[in-house]
Amino acid sequence: MIQVDMTIDAKGLSCPMPIVKAKKAIHKLQPGQVLEVQATDKGSKADMKAWAESTGHHYLGTIEEEGILKHYIRRACESEAKNEAKFPHVIRNEELADKINDPSIIILDVREPAEFAFGHIPGAVSIPLGELEERIKELPQDKTIYVVCRTGTRSSLAAQKLAEKGFSNVWNIVPGMSEWNGSLEQ
Repeated sequence: MIQVDMTIDAKGLSCPMPIVKAKKAIHKLQPGQVLEVQATDKGSKADMKAWAESTGHHYLGTIEEEGILKHYIRRACESEAKNEAKFPHVIRNEELADKINDPSIIILDVREPAEFAFGHIPGAVSIPLGELEERIKELPQDKTIYVVCRTGTRSSLAAQKLAEKGFSNVWNIVPGMSEWNGSLEQ
């Protein structure tokens, strides 16, 4: 059994709410203490790991018990913590709608497969955030990559990861699929 100092309930919530709740809770802990985030959103596994890495907190792992994901994050000490950075290159949904037929771009959808299946931007490539590291070679570095998720949170983390891996023309789409009014493929 894992010793935890605080448990928060994010069951039934989808991105970005498990991360939002974790952000608020982690600041109530002392460095070295462990937060348990209980969630049911399958995408939260990749989200929690990416968020912890981007802030310097230690993602210890996730255990699934009876359909509940229990994420464990150790709060970083001040010397380990990083300011959470939003990806600086942002494009609004409306601006992207004018570009979706441009052959020099790629729209990368980092939502979970079920989210993608129920509706995505036509021509979008599906690589869930949790698979991005292992599948990054599938993306060409010579094209402009527009990254989308449901709200802009996962896509910000994915865009940061792409930039760290040498992709120079990456944009985060906000507010993402939650407010996408353009055409959809299913």
